[in-house]
Amino acid sequence: MDPFADTLQRLREAFVSGRTRPAEFRDAQLKGLSRFLRENKQLLQEALAQDLHKSAFEAEVSEISISQNEINLALRNLRTWMKDEKVSKNLATQLDSAFIRKEPFGLVLILSPWNYPLNLSLGPLVGALAAGNCVVLKPSEISKNTEKVLAEVLPRYLDQSCFAVVLGGPQETGRLLEHKFDYIFFTGNPQVGKIVMTAAAKHLTPVTLELGGKNPCYVDDNCDPQTVANRVAFFRCFNAGQTCVAPDYVLCSPEMQAQLVPALQSAITRFYGDDPQSSPNLGRIISQKHFQRLRGLLSCGRVVIGGQSDECDLYIAPTVLVDVQETDPVMQEEIFGPILPIVNVRSLGQAIDFINRREKPLALYAFSNSSQVVKRVLAQTSSGGFCGNDGFMHLTLASLPFGGVGSSGMGNYHGKFSFDTFSHHRACLLRRPGLEKIYAIRYPPHTPRNLRVLLMAMETRSCSCTLLPSAAPQPGWAKVWARGRLCNLLSGSQGGHLCPRRVGQLWALLGTSLSVEGCRRGPGIWSMPCCGPAVTWVVPALSELVPLSGVERR
Repeated sequence: MDPFADTLQRLREAFVSGRTRPAEFRDAQLKGLSRFLRENKQLLQEALAQDLHKSAFEAEVSEISISQNEINLALRNLRTWMKDEKVSKNLATQLDSAFIRKEPFGLVLILSPWNYPLNLSLGPLVGALAAGNCVVLKPSEISKNTEKVLAEVLPRYLDQSCFAVVLGGPQETGRLLEHKFDYIFFTGNPQVGKIVMTAAAKHLTPVTLELGGKNPCYVDDNCDPQTVANRVAFFRCFNAGQTCVAPDYVLCSPEMQAQLVPALQSAITRFYGDDPQSSPNLGRIISQKHFQRLRGLLSCGRVVIGGQSDECDLYIAPTVLVDVQETDPVMQEEIFGPILPIVNVRSLGQAIDFINRREKPLALYAFSNSSQVVKRVLAQTSSGGFCGNDGFMHLTLASLPFGGVGSSGMGNYHGKFSFDTFSHHRACLLRRPGLEKIYAIRYPPHTPRNLRVLLMAMETRSCSCTLLPSAAPQPGWAKVWARGRLCNLLSGSQGGHLCPRRVGQLWALLGTSLSVEGCRRGPGIWSMPCCGPAVTWVVPALSELVPLSGVERR
């Protein structure tokens, strides 16, 4: 028996009914999410502490507050995001309405990970609900305490005809992926990402994959070692290093390494004390499986800081490795723990070459007092995100998209980008049923003249004018109302002037005479001013391109 069939059917029927589309419904769901966070803050903090030994500070900053900010932003901007987006038009469509409509995909699946089990569940959920979708949330079974809260408490705050939480491990997730969804959002490692993408391909389901990778951190000789050490140590050890955008390894010269290692030791001692295991500010590894994997990486290179571990407590000390080779296991996989290898390079160019011969990372960091060095790293590499002279602070900006590139992922979200990710951007053009004489130029039998005019009319041009039919058109005339700034649509290469060649093409397209309102006489030409009194100029109907002298004033 399929354990998911009834749930998915219920959600699909709700979406087809149109229940999720009104702004009022979406607003209510987002407010429900906000109440969930406010009313269950202590419960969530306790669950995060039990799963990952997260301090109240880390839980607030990286889980609860950041999720609340996403909700607040969506609530403030929901109706603006939902509005049809008008687009520019060519001459052939000036009388039409052209716009992009943001419509929900339908039934969405969100597969969230264990390392930030609240943030990485609610973050995409905000975008999916704001976009008007029905949602199935599958939280990670590894962070079991947070999973329990999401499964038992969260649905009480949302419309359960449009939202469901499903549970299970890899086997259950595999069965879930056999079903057809309209969009799948996955956060996890690249290996599972490939499985998700393969399953989605069977139904041609679009996906966003937020994956990981080895994030390089280049440290230039021209910088303050202690400042760099403070920032690198903090972001490397945040959430016990179990962060997909954490600096994964350092590239620096041997000379900088000699200064950086004692600075890192100083920073780690100030942050976590002489005995980091007893510090309330250092998290723990999520499971025995991950602990054993990390302890195996401690044998790579040479340990110069830390290296201690406690299996019973799932504790790995903040550790720095030197004499690391590119072929070592610690340099072949994403570490996802408080271990920082240092790899020596002799120059900035060598560091850039090292980065570029590996897979594109989710994040990349460069430290230097020289802005030119930072800009060179930015210009000559590729990554999902980039930050100069700090760690993953770019994630705090909802105005920046968060996502990977290449093996570190595809697609992005955060803020409005989340809404756009979960919205189908539908291209729309609405045309009046009349004006057949104008549009008849498209029909056979074709002539060279009609082809020239049609091609001109379909050219993509920047024009801020709006062409509208007259409210009371005179027989045999069509009015063209030019509003706003200079009419580039009818301009040739004369810098905004109404050139006779394009006027003639417009006349030929309309097949009749017209008046251009909002024009004034210039030095031997006709121009469109940004403002001023309207002056009407009438042009006789011509079938050929006309010289300037063919224009008369009415």
